[in-house]
Amino acid sequence: LSDGSKFPLVSFGLQIYDDNTAYKLTLTALECGYRNFFASVLAGNQRGFAKAVRDSNIPRDELYICGSVVSNRASGFDSAYKETTKGWKRNLEAFAVGGIEYVDQIMLDYPGPDCNSIQGQWKSFEDMYRQGYTKSLSVSNFSPAQLDCILKNSVATIKPPVVNQLPYSVAYHPGNAVDENKKRGILVQAWAPLGGSLGGRFNSSLRGTCAQIGKKYNKSFAQVALRWIVQTGGSFTTQSKNKDHFAENLDIFDFELTPDEMQTLSSLA
Repeated sequence: LSDGSKFPLVSFGLQIYDDNTAYKLTLTALECGYRNFFASVLAGNQRGFAKAVRDSNIPRDELYICGSVVSNRASGFDSAYKETTKGWKRNLEAFAVGGIEYVDQIMLDYPGPDCNSIQGQWKSFEDMYRQGYTKSLSVSNFSPAQLDCILKNSVATIKPPVVNQLPYSVAYHPGNAVDENKKRGILVQAWAPLGGSLGGRFNSSLRGTCAQIGKKYNKSFAQVALRWIVQTGGSFTTQSKNKDHFAENLDIFDFELTPDEMQTLSSLA
């Protein structure tokens, strides 16, 4: 990443599970080899995740853990600062249940309503960083203009955000998201990388094209779609309740799509 930290390109995002399910699936993901985890506050399962990390006995320094804060409804610098600070403190309280004393990355789930609010959010994150509770700062669902609220703020001392998590997939990739972020020193992490929500619809035609390309490499349609993300310069966070799918989503680094195949896939959205 732009701050020199090592960031595994594949992450398990615990987005739709209760604490008990998050506990079980985190252990499954760890067993399959995942070491990058996105534990969003929106899912309300950070305690279950943290307990699984504790019980796995895997050394903390082998894991990359990202938490998140939702403070986008706070308007104005001071209000956004206060709400964001409350948010990251709640993250630390939840993670502490499993003995996690810091996060590798903290993410703003959504931007505030204007530049002043965004700068208040970011100032709170900078304070969290200075206090040693996080190693990197990131954002989610930020447009280029919203990113520039941080980058062009002369008072901000930690910039750019290392990651911008966006809906991004073979089925949905408007504009030049990866390039716009890359030129600002920011890595795009795709959420909904296999469609759904804002990630676009993976209809039978799209799946069929991915699967046809995959035959050549003995890969599934999903592996081809995820490989496309990595080759465009992005990373992704994915989720599953199926152990085979966990393993499959990691197994995308032993083949490379040709330029023609990449062009075909890019044209599917």
